[in-house]
Amino acid sequence: MAAAMALQVVAGGGGCCQRPVVGPGRLRLAALRAARAVASDAAAAKVSEEEGKVKLGGSDVAVSKLGIGAWSWGDTTYWNDSEWDDRRLKEAKAAFDTSIDNGMTFFDTAEVYGTALMGAVNSESLLGGFIKERQQKEQIDVAVATKFAALPWRFGRGSVLSALKKSLDRLGLSSVELYQLHWPGLWGNEGYLDGLADAYEQGLVKAVGVSNYNEKRLRDAYARLKKRGVPLASNQVNYSLIYRTPELNGVKAACDELGITLIAYSPIAQGVLSGKYTPEKPPTGPRANTYTPEFLTKLQPLMNRIKEIGESYGKNPTQVSLNWLTCQGNVVPIPGAKNAGQAQEFAGALGWSLTGDEVEELRSLAREIKGIKMPIEES
Repeated sequence: MAAAMALQVVAGGGGCCQRPVVGPGRLRLAALRAARAVASDAAAAKVSEEEGKVKLGGSDVAVSKLGIGAWSWGDTTYWNDSEWDDRRLKEAKAAFDTSIDNGMTFFDTAEVYGTALMGAVNSESLLGGFIKERQQKEQIDVAVATKFAALPWRFGRGSVLSALKKSLDRLGLSSVELYQLHWPGLWGNEGYLDGLADAYEQGLVKAVGVSNYNEKRLRDAYARLKKRGVPLASNQVNYSLIYRTPELNGVKAACDELGITLIAYSPIAQGVLSGKYTPEKPPTGPRANTYTPEFLTKLQPLMNRIKEIGESYGKNPTQVSLNWLTCQGNVVPIPGAKNAGQAQEFAGALGWSLTGDEVEELRSLAREIKGIKMPIEES
């Protein structure tokens, strides 16, 4: 099953190597301990899969197979028609609660989402408030991921720790499950990676990752962190049925090779794969510049087939498109949920699977559509 492929089972034993200088009794004991470690890891992996969770790379962090992106929460530059009001706040809270109710307990935010640069209310603050309010009613298991902004005036490892502590304050948490470099910096990336490792060693984060990293940067980051004994858990990139650049530029293959989970943002192409947009009714706002009527016209044959396949499963295009991603293995999609209805819809992508033939048929149809360029991944 594709979901099982996404599970990263890390067999213990890095510190259990047997040396020939010790006696046979100790060798047997070491071998027994190693066998138990492997069995324990396998059992933990099985439990995680049964609970609908997968490990993030080689870390100890397990997250739901489908996460929720919080980019739109508090944003007024790209989403929400440039407005943020009480209605949108209530809708975001309902999206959070519905996600939790449906087992989607992995939430991705960032320090720049909803800030003065990008909105009205910081997304981290909103998420932290939602968690606190829900926990006052019941104990919930939530995994939080946030990101460090590699701004040009930030230098060295200290800037990572400083930013992280501010993020933790906004979230109201003592640590987060995943801390990521949001994009490659113009300079100082080695220092940023050292900062991630420092945060991991200090227990402020349970796992570390990067975002928008091409293959070379990804391999370099993996190697640098490995020297510190810190696993690179994830690389968050734009990945969807109609934006398959990670398959073409070596990023997906490198993630699979190195045991790094690929977290897919914009997994339904910012709503375009939901089927609600047509050449006659394209999206508004900044998305209109990319998803033009001409593009949507070329998209129709693929959308028609997605709908046909979905009908055979009782699923809609959004759910088929998200399921297609989970079928790739080692991928955790994080669609953005602005309201309860969207969160409920996303949950319908779980618990079933497209066939291998259907996966390849959709990929073949998608190849006919000209790709969308994301220059940040080429830097």
